Amino acid sequence: MSTTVITLGTGSPIPHPDRAGPATVVSSGDAHVLFDCGRGVVMRLAGAGLGPAQLSAVWLTHLHSDHICDLGDVITTRWITTFAPTPLDIVGPVGTAAHVSAVIASLGPDIGYRIAHHDDLNDPPSVRVHEVGPGPVNAGVPPGWSITAAATDHRPVTPTLGFRVDTGSGVVAICGDTVPCDGLHDICADANTMVITAIRDDVIRSIGLPRLDDICGYHCSVDAAADTAAAAGVATLVITHHVPAPGPGDAEALTERIRTRFVGDVVIANDLDRIEI
Repeated sequence: MSTTVITLGTGSPIPHPDRAGPATVVSSGDAHVLFDCGRGVVMRLAGAGLGPAQLSAVWLTHLHSDHICDLGDVITTRWITTFAPTPLDIVGPVGTAAHVSAVIASLGPDIGYRIAHHDDLNDPPSVRVHEVGPGPVNAGVPPGWSITAAATDHRPVTPTLGFRVDTGSGVVAICGDTVPCDGLHDICADANTMVITAIRDDVIRSIGLPRLDDICGYHCSVDAAADTAAAAGVATLVITHHVPAPGPGDAEALTERIRTRFVGDVVIANDLDRIEI
């Protein structure tokens, strides 16, 4: 049985017409695990031939708004498109439970309307929240898979996690937003595929806006991502969450730049790209 990584959304907080917010699916057989829920995630799931009803679980790397802003859409759409009790497992760092409670509370009027309207809807959306820290995780893991969480470094955002996902047919490192750190190296070691936020810090710094300069301090640069992948022995490096979004010819130039530091396969991801393992 093979493993597929789908980069549902490859954008950033800066809106882009062709890039949804950060979200990645790892699939193997009938199991589909969603990592992060950026803007437009349900539409991109549809573009991948999936929907919230097919998800085995949702995992969150951290609670920055661009990674969680459409969690409510995932919860609601799953609820109204399933016809038997199907609790959604949501796994994330400390703080996830409070966030999910707030999301459910914000949906209160809509939940009431739908229960009043549909005789076969008697209960609100069912979710099971699991707050986790570094180490092996059991909740929200499909049968035959193993997932290990590691602390990453996205300070001042804390806690943040990356995940080493072993489906039995491939190992995927879901890195999220981080700078190089021990936890990042641990989840990437000998992985088939490494999916990481990597920004073009040289372009960002050339703009000269302090608020943009700030983001360089807590994301991997493209060069740092390449060096990490090389040191960890990764087979395929997937660059996502682009800042700025690549323009014409940029993907080719970035690939050549990365190949001076990393000898494996390189994917400058677009929305709905599929990486097969």
